[in-house]
Amino acid sequence: QVQLVESGGGLVQPGGSLRLSCAASGRTFSWYAIGWNRQAPGKEREVVAGISGSGGSAYFADSVKGRFTISRDNAKNTVYLQMNSLKPEDTAVYYCAAHYGSLGSLELGSTKAYNYWGQGTQVTVSS
Repeated sequence: QVQLVESGGGLVQPGGSLRLSCAASGRTFSWYAIGWNRQAPGKEREVVAGISGSGGSAYFADSVKGRFTISRDNAKNTVYLQMNSLKPEDTAVYYCAAHYGSLGSLELGSTKAYNYWGQGTQVTVSS
């Protein structure tokens, strides 16, 4: 199993930036695909970005393409979500999630693909 801890959330003005971090336990971190998901009040949880274990494949939701980037440092057991040009509609609880094994690009974009979840971190975009 893997345990995931998110950090980096907070309050930011529209147009601002935040970087979220997902720190994982375990020695086989590179075998896990990681997805950043978010859930806003009254809305379904959605994947905003996902990355394969090697970092060679990535997925981005249309709503964040060109604004968010995802990266990972397997030596540090950490995945990052860099969020730029933030909008009020990006306000949500952001969850890091993991899948043991490989996922295709489309599968990276499915919340159902992920088996392990962190507790979430709140991101609020407001003036």
